Amino acid sequence: MENICQLLGIQYPIIQGAMANISRYQLVGAVSEAGGLGVIASGGMTANQLREQISEVKKMTQKPFAVNLMLQMKNIEELVEIIIEEKVPVVTTGAGIPKNFLPALHEAGVKVIPVIPNVKIAKKMEDLGVDAIIAEGQEAGGHIGQVSTLPLVRQVIRSVSIPVIAAGGIFDGAGMLAMEALGASGVQMGSLFLTSKECPIPDKFRKSVLQADETTTVVTGRRSGHPVRVLPNKMTETFIRLEYAGAPDEELMQLTEGSLYRAVYNDDVEEGSLMCGQSIGLITDSQSVSTIIQQVMAEYQEARTKLMKK
Repeated sequence: MENICQLLGIQYPIIQGAMANISRYQLVGAVSEAGGLGVIASGGMTANQLREQISEVKKMTQKPFAVNLMLQMKNIEELVEIIIEEKVPVVTTGAGIPKNFLPALHEAGVKVIPVIPNVKIAKKMEDLGVDAIIAEGQEAGGHIGQVSTLPLVRQVIRSVSIPVIAAGGIFDGAGMLAMEALGASGVQMGSLFLTSKECPIPDKFRKSVLQADETTTVVTGRRSGHPVRVLPNKMTETFIRLEYAGAPDEELMQLTEGSLYRAVYNDDVEEGSLMCGQSIGLITDSQSVSTIIQQVMAEYQEARTKLMKK
């Protein structure tokens, strides 16, 4: 996995997942300072808010970090300008194709890494000239695709020649070694950092994650083609009931509008959207980002050594 470390200028092949409204400077700066790649989730931010987040990360670390761009944002052009002005070294993208912004970002020396859910899009991104891709399986939290991590990562790696970063349900060093065996150049982890001491989520949200297991999460939006993996609560119970009763998409959208904000900023664990992946069953306590990353790397080395002895 050394090639992704060299490409991004990081110590460990660990990218922190961009969790909307959660991946702010407190978490991002801690991940980058600990040797991974912290990623600011810019979705929903104004240009000034993004600039402030970037500034705060720079106060915490001189090491590389990234900004995630949701390409359907109305102010996407402004956000790209801020990234270029602030000399952010890496961008990850979602919810669209970065074709219109790729030349300007590359000219500014920014590495561009889209998150993709299938082989077809992976090939398209490679043809565009992106620097690497993140293949994210449906075990991940938040908005997901239809393919699980293992078959997705292996098929993407066999279909493209650029570095592939594996994501979705990866929690520890053994999981990272498994992805390396498939040919992945690195891993992206989101839920692993969700309960870290530096992660800016409120107490009830954090407690809900710590109490969950691998069977707890549910997926809403399958019918509409916009699946989202979350923890179950009153809001998801109502959503799923209405979804399978044939309720119109407009009614379902009204139900979820502002739900992530309610979870993150109001600590509303019943009507909010508690996005997290299936790996949460392995999360039992809250630790510092530095401790988490060191444990992952120690587990990776231990698992690798055991395999070499067999």
